[in-house]
Amino acid sequence: MLKKLLLTALVVVCCSVVWGKTIILYHTSDVHGFFYPQQKVGGYASLAAVLKKEKNPFLLLDSGDFANGTIETKKTKGMSAVELMNGVGYDAATVGNHEFDFKDDGFAPLLKKANFAVLAANMREKASGKIPSFLKEYQVFQVGDAKVAVIGLANRHPTNPTKLYTFTKPLKALDNALKKAEQEKPDAVVVLVHDSLADYKNGILDYMGKIADKFQGRVHVVLGGHAHRIFQNEHIKDTLYVESGRYLKAVSKITLETNDETGKILFSFSELIPLEIEKTGEDAKIAALAASLREPGADEVIGHAGETLSKRPVKEGEKDSPLDDWISDTCRAYTQTDIFIHNTGGTRIAIEKGDVTRRTLIDLFPFEDKMVRMKVTGRTLKKFIREGLVPWNKYVYSGLQISYSVNKKGRVKDLHVLLNGRPLENQAEYVIAANSYVAKNNAFAKATDRQTVGTQSVRGLIEEAFANGVVFPPQTGRILQR
Repeated sequence: MLKKLLLTALVVVCCSVVWGKTIILYHTSDVHGFFYPQQKVGGYASLAAVLKKEKNPFLLLDSGDFANGTIETKKTKGMSAVELMNGVGYDAATVGNHEFDFKDDGFAPLLKKANFAVLAANMREKASGKIPSFLKEYQVFQVGDAKVAVIGLANRHPTNPTKLYTFTKPLKALDNALKKAEQEKPDAVVVLVHDSLADYKNGILDYMGKIADKFQGRVHVVLGGHAHRIFQNEHIKDTLYVESGRYLKAVSKITLETNDETGKILFSFSELIPLEIEKTGEDAKIAALAASLREPGADEVIGHAGETLSKRPVKEGEKDSPLDDWISDTCRAYTQTDIFIHNTGGTRIAIEKGDVTRRTLIDLFPFEDKMVRMKVTGRTLKKFIREGLVPWNKYVYSGLQISYSVNKKGRVKDLHVLLNGRPLENQAEYVIAANSYVAKNNAFAKATDRQTVGTQSVRGLIEEAFANGVVFPPQTGRILQR
């Protein structure tokens, strides 16, 4: 239906304006090292096959978080991801938070390997105040007969704190870079950013919407990521916002048309192209390159799931999923605490019924988090729970029963938190545990008796559980929205 409406609109426009230049962009984000198809969907070989069929000149752009998330990227500190991106022919990418997964020592070598432009107008070296030599604020590309300026904005919250780099305010950085780019008289301006329109819509990241307000008529497309969401044909004023999901399951194709007389953008629209192997095929050269990078032993079967463990809630009104509940229960048993907290964003894929490989578990939880025990007050814990429930549920809790409702302003009300059937007491102290990522949350800054539990990592514990027997999903319903 959308395509029919667009074609109708184009016919109407065609009768009244002078056609100009056609600009084609392809966009990915949050690939996280998913080089290969899953259930015959995705992978760089499928993407390359789609690009081969494009008859017009185009740019291939990525919004970051390409460096880590699978066993291949972990073993090579992201180098294999850049090698594949070079092979496919990316033109530019920006810096996501997970480009810092290998800390400062791994950041510069990773990006220096790129044959494509890495753009981050808001990043500076702390020592010099200058943009790092291996980054650019922007680049102007010749795409057929059109000039396209691409400006990058890095995510400002790296997964590992950086001692070498700092981040400036994104709108100010964009303003400065845009003024420089405009001196080259581009036909279109694209902002490539590792932040999401979803956060703007939820009232968290207002700068994303302000790009359209502040730079109306000057910024034509904003290509985002980070939230693993899909947005197509989302316009704020005359700026098109696009996001392409995660794990290279699809690619966005963006089309812009200019007016020859005015030089302005006549229209812009996008379409999501699923990378379904049976429809796209696979490029043989990229498939061979990806195969050469496959980690030996990664596909060894180490366990079995008796039923599918979904990473999404399975019943209406429930906000906890079988997989997240199982992980949190497994970790609570190991830490021997009353409560364990697991972040839902850390769980990357579902575990399908059947054989489970080492690759599956690394794809599931690609981090090296240990488990941290600490004491917190009931007041602290309730505040943390309240803030984590909206605009989407960010955590699950082994040991707690939670119910709540949401008012018209999207705020939590009538929150009830029970431990062993009894409400949490504000002044009482509770022994809890969490993975080390959650334990760093500012909400727990005043926690006492903080200590790492044992030597096992969360993923190591998950692997051990599968090695010890067939795994089944637990009963859900421990977080209920009334």
